[in-house]
Amino acid sequence: MLILPDYPWDALAPYQQRAAQHPDGVVNLSIGTPVDPTPELIRGALAAASDAPGYPTTHGTPALRQAIADWYARRRNTTGLDPAHVMPTVGSKEMVAWLPLLLGLGAGDVVVRPQVAYPTYDIGAQLAGATAVAADDLDTLDPAVRERVKLIWVNSPGNPTGIVRDVDSLAALVADARSLGAVVASDECYAELGWGAWDGVQIPGILDDRVCGGDHTGLLSVYSLSKQSNLAGYRAAFVAGAPDLMPHLVNSRKHAGMIVPYPVQEAMRVALGDDAHVAEQKDRYRARRALLVPALEAFGLRIDHSEAGLYLWASADEDTWTTIGRLADRGIVAGPGTFYGEAGNGYVRVALTATDERIAAAADRLTGAARAT
Repeated sequence: MLILPDYPWDALAPYQQRAAQHPDGVVNLSIGTPVDPTPELIRGALAAASDAPGYPTTHGTPALRQAIADWYARRRNTTGLDPAHVMPTVGSKEMVAWLPLLLGLGAGDVVVRPQVAYPTYDIGAQLAGATAVAADDLDTLDPAVRERVKLIWVNSPGNPTGIVRDVDSLAALVADARSLGAVVASDECYAELGWGAWDGVQIPGILDDRVCGGDHTGLLSVYSLSKQSNLAGYRAAFVAGAPDLMPHLVNSRKHAGMIVPYPVQEAMRVALGDDAHVAEQKDRYRARRALLVPALEAFGLRIDHSEAGLYLWASADEDTWTTIGRLADRGIVAGPGTFYGEAGNGYVRVALTATDERIAAAADRLTGAARAT
């Protein structure tokens, strides 16, 4: 029997109970689950496709795959993406978890993931019997480890750090990976949520023409509509690229029955064709971020990176759980940085995914605590 580690978020339970004692209620800024309504045009598309008695297609309808290819061209500077090299997935997390196994990795193979990273990259390696290694640059790896690298996960914009890798950084990684014969999989689900210097600027991805020169061999881009379109409950995501790998991935998923329901495929198709609702949702997050950043700083936290995404990566230069406890005493729950690897110790992840009222309440509590000291 394969024994996986305990689900890390369970360790937050005592702090959630502590925060719940606040007289004005808890403000949960730990898990980044969307709280705003799913746009009406997407719900309408789901309803219109709800009479779906037959089995859906694993590869995705031609109309959906064309919509995904068009979206990459319009929003991700990726021209020439063949719709045959696109597939919808049941959220992006299942692709992260199962990709090493689907690629045939096993004992002795190495999966590289970022130093500070979403824990599912490690779980995916474990499910396949491979070894996960934390590194942001392949040059830092021991030569004996480097030669065993078969899969490299990139997460840009990063969760939880919000770090964005630029074109030159991604292009160098692609060249290095190809010299090793390794696959690069890029988790890019926060790409529409750039802030500061990246606000209104197209964030590069692994299939960006400037990164790969239009050659998608061995390169997989993974994207989710959960964040940009409030579709976490739909499990609406897709993978694109790698003409050398996609037929195998489609075939394997057919055998495993990993299929996105047809109504969800139609909702995705419509969502991908409309940029207005994405901009509207980003404006909501921008306003919440503008409240939380100065409030956290007033409370004594430093915001590091956080150039994009739905989180603020913050530190008070103390043990992570000390900060988590101080926030809980003010009725606020944040995500412990230690959940994202050893390099996350001393940090907390603060999500922007709460209602305007709860974000305002958190900001008031944080600034109030600062005034009281």
